[in-house]
Amino acid sequence: MITADSPVKFNKKKYSDEILLSLYKELIKPRMIEEKMLILLRQGKITKWFSGIGQEASSVGSAMALQKDEYILPMHRNLGTFTVRGIPMEKLFAQFQGKKSGFTKGRDRSFHFGTQEYKIIGMISHLGPQMGVADGIALGHLLKKEKKVTLVYTGDGGTSEGDFHESINVAAVWDLPVIFAIENNGYGLSTPSTEQFRCKQFIDKAIGYGIEAVQIDGNNVLEVYDTVKSLAESIRENPRPILLECITFRMRGHEEASGTKYIDPKLFEEWGKKDPILNYENFLLAEKILNTEIISKYKSEIRKEIEQGIEIAFDEKNIEPSTQEELKDVFAPVPRFPDSPIRQEEMEKGRNEERGRSMRLIDSISDGLRLAMRKHPNLILMGQDIADYGGVFKITDGFVKEFGKERVRNTPLCESAILGAGLGLSINGMKAMVEMQFADFVSEGMTQICNNLAKAYWRWGQNASVVVRMPTGAGSAAGPFHSQSNEAWFFHIPGLKIVYPAFPADAKGLLLAAFEDSNPVMFFEHKSLYRSITQNVPEEYYTIPIGKARIYPTPTPSKGEGVFPPLGETEKGMTVITYGMGVHWALEIIEKNKLDNVELVDLRSLVPLDTETIFNSVKKTGKAIILHEDTLTGGIGGELSALITEHCFEYLDAPVMREGSLDTPVPFTETLEKNFLPKERFEKKFMELLKY
Repeated sequence: MITADSPVKFNKKKYSDEILLSLYKELIKPRMIEEKMLILLRQGKITKWFSGIGQEASSVGSAMALQKDEYILPMHRNLGTFTVRGIPMEKLFAQFQGKKSGFTKGRDRSFHFGTQEYKIIGMISHLGPQMGVADGIALGHLLKKEKKVTLVYTGDGGTSEGDFHESINVAAVWDLPVIFAIENNGYGLSTPSTEQFRCKQFIDKAIGYGIEAVQIDGNNVLEVYDTVKSLAESIRENPRPILLECITFRMRGHEEASGTKYIDPKLFEEWGKKDPILNYENFLLAEKILNTEIISKYKSEIRKEIEQGIEIAFDEKNIEPSTQEELKDVFAPVPRFPDSPIRQEEMEKGRNEERGRSMRLIDSISDGLRLAMRKHPNLILMGQDIADYGGVFKITDGFVKEFGKERVRNTPLCESAILGAGLGLSINGMKAMVEMQFADFVSEGMTQICNNLAKAYWRWGQNASVVVRMPTGAGSAAGPFHSQSNEAWFFHIPGLKIVYPAFPADAKGLLLAAFEDSNPVMFFEHKSLYRSITQNVPEEYYTIPIGKARIYPTPTPSKGEGVFPPLGETEKGMTVITYGMGVHWALEIIEKNKLDNVELVDLRSLVPLDTETIFNSVKKTGKAIILHEDTLTGGIGGELSALITEHCFEYLDAPVMREGSLDTPVPFTETLEKNFLPKERFEKKFMELLKY
C-alpha cells in the first residue's frame, strides 16, 4: 500500500478514473511482454532482448498523451510506445522473431522499423540520427499548417552525438514543433553518466539553444502523461521545440547478454523502490480506483493477448529467401515519368539545337530546379546559404522571391540533421532537396545517407524522396577539401541512385527525373563544367530516365557538328566508358585524333548502371578503356572493368584498361593538380590501347 514517504508522488488532478485506469493497463502491458520475452530468451526461443523494465512510465505516459496521428520516434526501451499505439501482438512478435509478417520482413530486428499505420518511426543503431528525422516530420507539419507535435526519444548516451546538437539547433532556429525526450537512466551501455557529460542535468543544455526545457520524474506515469499532454497542447498553438528530461533507471543490462556487473547494487535497491508500476498500482489502490479484481482482469486479458500473439508468430514458417524479392525491394517502384513534349529519340540523338535556348550547365540545373518547384508544391529546398544569397554557385538565385523562404531554406552549418530532415519530410508526404555546399562536406552526413535514406525502403517500405545535390570535382585549384570526387563512396551502398551528367540538357532532364523518383538520388554536378560548357536546352519540363547511358552521336554535342558514324555490327575499334568531366576529356582526344572507330559511352547514371549499353558496345569493338576523375584505386572503374571482363571476355581483343587520378588527396597548386588529374595519362593509355 502507498505510504506518505513513497518515493513517487502522484497527483491525479482532474483526470477521470477511466484515464487513470487506462494508464495502469497500458503500463503493465509492456512489463508483462518483457517478462515473457525473458522466459523465451532463457528457453532459447529468441536470441536477443533490450529490456526497458523500470522505464515503462516514460513511454506509456508520453504515447498516451499524444494524438494517435502524431508521430513518435522511439528507441530500444520504448516498448510501451508500440503497445499504446495498438500494434497487434502477433505483428510485434513476428518482428522480434524475424518472420515475414513482421514490419521489416525479417530484414531488421526489434524496434528498428517504422509504420505509417501507427505513426511510429523506429530507430537505427546509431541512436542520434532519428532526431534529425523528427525535425523533418515536424517541418512538414509546420509547412502544411497542421497543428501537430512530433515526439522523439534519445538516451543520455545518445546526447553525446553530434546529431543531438545539430537536430536541436535546427529545431530551435526553425521553431519546429518537436518534443526532444531524453531518458536519463544513468548509463550509456556500461558507461556511467559521469563519463558521458559534465552537466548535472540535461535541462541546462536547453539554455544554449534558446529553447525551453522541463525535467520530470520518468517513473511517474501520471506526471509524464500530464506534462507531455500540456506541452503538446501548447506546442500545437505555438510551434517550438522543447527539451524534456525524464529521470529514470534501467533495471537490467543494456541488453541481456551484457549483464549488470558494472552497476552498483545499491542503485538497484534504490530504484527498485521507485518501480513505476508498483508505485502507481499502490496509488490507485489507495485511491480506491483500482482493486484486485480489476488487476486480475487486466492481467488475464493481456496474458491471453500475449499468448495468442506468440502462438501466431511462432507458428509462422521461417522465411524462405527469395533473391529476386530481396533485390527488388532495394528500390521503391519508380512512378511513370510524365509525358514530355520533347521526343525522347531526339534528345538521345542530341538534336536539341533547333529548340530551347542556350544554357550553361549551371543554368540548366537552376532551370530544372525551378520547374520542379513549380510542379511539386510539396518540394522543399534546404542548404547552406541557398536562400537570399542564392547559394555559393548562385544556382538558387532569385528562388526566394518566387517560392518564399519556407520552401527555400537556409540551414545552420550542419549536414546530418538536414539530411535526416529530408527523410522526415518524405515520411510526412513531402519531397526534399538537400544541397551540399561542396560534395566534400557530405562526409558529415554519411550515416543519414547510407543508413537512413538508403535503407528505409528495403527495411520497412518507406520511400525517401530526397535529392542530394553534390557540387564536385577538381580543376579550379580549390585544394583537398573542395575538389574531391567521392561518387565511389556511395556506389556500393544499396538503395542510393547516383546521377552524374556531363551536358546541360542531360543535367536538366535527369534532375527533373530525380524529383519524380521515389528513391534517394545523389546528383553530382562538376563545378568546372558549371560555366564552361554551353548547349541549347529545351525550356519545357522533360525527364530523361535514370539508369540509361548514351553513346554520343556527334564528336562535340555542345556544338552540334556532324554525325558521329556508328560502328557496324562487326567493325572493330574501341569503347571509352566514362562520365562527367571524363566525357569532355575523351571527346577532345577523339576530335584531336580524328578517330571514327571509337564509341564513347557516357554513363550519365552510375546507379542503376546501364550494363546493356556497355556490354553491347564492348562486344562490338573488342576493346574497352574506362576513365574517371576519382582516384584510380577503389574508383568505379575497377567495378566496370570486372563486369566487362566477366561478361565480355570472349569478345575482347585486349586487356580492359582504366585510368583515374593519382592515389593522393587533391593538391592545391595548379601544376600539381594538373599532374594529379588523369587526362594526360589517359590519352597516352588510350592511344596505346587503340594500337594494341
